[in-house]
Amino acid sequence: MQAWQVHENGEPGEVMRLAEVERPVPGDGQVLLKVRAANINFPDALMCRGQYQVRPPMPFTPGVEICGETEDGRRVMANPALPYGGFAEYAVADAAALLPAPEALDDAEAAALHIGYQTGWFGLHRRARLEAGETLLVHAAAGGVGSAAVQLGKAAGATVIGVVGGADKAAVARELGCDLVVDRRAEDVVATVKAATGGRGADVIYDPVGGDAYTQSAKLVAFEGRIVVVGFASGTIPSPALNHALVKNYSILGLHWGLYNTKDPKLVLRCHEQLTELAARGAIRPLVSERVSLAGAADAVQRVADGVTTGRVAVLPALGTTPEGTSENGAVA
Repeated sequence: MQAWQVHENGEPGEVMRLAEVERPVPGDGQVLLKVRAANINFPDALMCRGQYQVRPPMPFTPGVEICGETEDGRRVMANPALPYGGFAEYAVADAAALLPAPEALDDAEAAALHIGYQTGWFGLHRRARLEAGETLLVHAAAGGVGSAAVQLGKAAGATVIGVVGGADKAAVARELGCDLVVDRRAEDVVATVKAATGGRGADVIYDPVGGDAYTQSAKLVAFEGRIVVVGFASGTIPSPALNHALVKNYSILGLHWGLYNTKDPKLVLRCHEQLTELAARGAIRPLVSERVSLAGAADAVQRVADGVTTGRVAVLPALGTTPEGTSENGAVA
């Protein structure tokens, strides 16, 4: 089979190599899956760089989220068991962790429903306890993680403010349903949000960016508000001023979704059931901006790492091994 492999750390576009390799052999409690679609996540780039908390043995195949097919023909969602990741024709996953792919979503959308939407659901509902009528601010609202939080926030009845970088991403955020979109490149984020909320700020702030975004969050969080720390796509890990949290009465909440797989896997299944129901009634639908062939995976991972994509980019092995793929509207990209 064909699979992308990483033999040394570095930028994805430089260290990912497409190779002909043997199909992986599942271990105890594992299954072999034919990859129907693999969603690209920022952690894939971090693993290539050697900067992720999980460091699989080399050579490894990146790709932490797929829609796959079991040997008996079932369509499932899975997090591949590294080093046999999803940017390949076949991957290996733990049998106990397989989730049924929602019928309402195609393969690329189903692959994108897992990590980002589970993270959003746990962050907004389990950690921040978002309530209808509250104001939710989402950083990087047009990105893969942010777009999921926007849709989940709207489904929960919140007023959603999306912060983005650039006019194109602002247009995407509006299409996702944001009630207010702030372009950080053209507007003062703090002043604009303060004005829009009558000086109160946001009840819940969803931050997958860190760095300057967190600094803005601390200035914009409302009384008894909650800042959900999801990741550090900016590359800068902030150091919160706890005295500020004390005098302003707000909470800083960390979220590592992967822990729930080991600490309380029943919650993951319950979350998936709710996400499936939301997808069935059209309340959420992953924004897949690009569908690329297997040969286009390295370039696509690099573009996700560089922050120039919107929504999700999916790798579809069935498109073949030429670099061409399809865009959101199905045209050749």
